[in-house]
Amino acid sequence: MGVVNVTADSFSDGGRYLDVDAAVAHGRWLADEGADVVDVGGESTRPGATRVDAVTEAKRVVPVVRGLVDAGVTVSVDTMRAPVAEAALAAGADIVNDVSGGLADPDMARVVAEAGCPWILMHWVSDDRFAGGAGGRAEYGDDVVGAVRDHHARRADAALAAGVAEEAIVLDPGLGFAKDG
Repeated sequence: MGVVNVTADSFSDGGRYLDVDAAVAHGRWLADEGADVVDVGGESTRPGATRVDAVTEAKRVVPVVRGLVDAGVTVSVDTMRAPVAEAALAAGADIVNDVSGGLADPDMARVVAEAGCPWILMHWVSDDRFAGGAGGRAEYGDDVVGAVRDHHARRADAALAAGVAEEAIVLDPGLGFAKDG
């Protein structure tokens, strides 16, 4: 998976791909270099990042998704918001990559179920309702693996209950998100 951050403040490439043409060119380059999927995100999740509104996020990602899809690239949209996912899917995105694991927007499960697309559910325990990026710590006791496994089981059960197909659920342990030690 290659990543195109259409943001001003991402930790890896913030500001480099705010221009649609530059973002699409980078995504095409990633695909040409072997990325099977190009993940397009319009909101930084770096520690301390301030959330952007859904309208801004959609304006950033939808034209890039459309440009990559038109070029034959398989695209995932990295968003925690159902309206942004819905707009990106309508523009041709194939996958929803939700770093909140479906917790930030309760309507995400419906959007994904109706689209019939894969849903990447990342593990990220956030005590600020995903308002401040990937910083912070979570307490896992002596069993971080068990805590992540149990969390994923609950999120997968919720996705199934919402009508998401079992084979469409992808679980991401969220390395680097509120985990250390």
